[in-house]
Amino acid sequence: MKVFSSKKHRLRGILFSVIAIVALGLLYLSIQRYLPFIFNTQELRLWISQFGPLAPLVFIIIQATQVVVAPIPGQALALVSGYLFGSVAGTIYSLLGVLLGSAIAFSLAKRYGRSFVEEVLHDDLMTRFDGFVDQIGIPGLLVFVLIPGLPDDAICFLCGLTTMSLRTFLILITIGRLPAYILTVYAGGELASGQFGSALLLLGVVIVLSAIGYYKQNAIRQFIQRLNF
Repeated sequence: MKVFSSKKHRLRGILFSVIAIVALGLLYLSIQRYLPFIFNTQELRLWISQFGPLAPLVFIIIQATQVVVAPIPGQALALVSGYLFGSVAGTIYSLLGVLLGSAIAFSLAKRYGRSFVEEVLHDDLMTRFDGFVDQIGIPGLLVFVLIPGLPDDAICFLCGLTTMSLRTFLILITIGRLPAYILTVYAGGELASGQFGSALLLLGVVIVLSAIGYYKQNAIRQFIQRLNF
């Protein structure tokens, strides 16, 4: 497949990719230096709560940032949102943040092309999932996103390299990520209300599913590819 139509476009794409990578790198380093508590779930919860009425907006921005920069797992933030805002509002804020971050990742890949995505993603991910989204189609992608523990943030960038529209992509992300986020946010709400037994049970389910997804991601990827949707 020809990625760039001319040498000029290729050089322009490389330049834009370098600028975008540097910007993301500076953002990541700035977070580490000036907002180190973002890497600690407990400190993050305390920091967000001090914003009062603006706390939901702050949380949504942080949730969106983790999709693009990935300093902390999205599920950890979902737990925090349940603890802070309750099950219903926490789920809404978590999903809004995830959709915003996913849309940014998708749009960056769509705008700056393959060379940019290759710089953002680890070489191993590019090797294992190169062409994966095109091969499995929309039904297979939905199955993939439904399973926690898989590199779905990376898939956001890879989807931007396809002909998929942003609207279709966001619908898939909403449906696919909602179940795991509902469980995790609800567990956070149960922790806030002192229902530690039910909270630990829900977290146990999410952790087990995430562990299976993480350690069996190659087998899951191959299985979805064999389904031939």
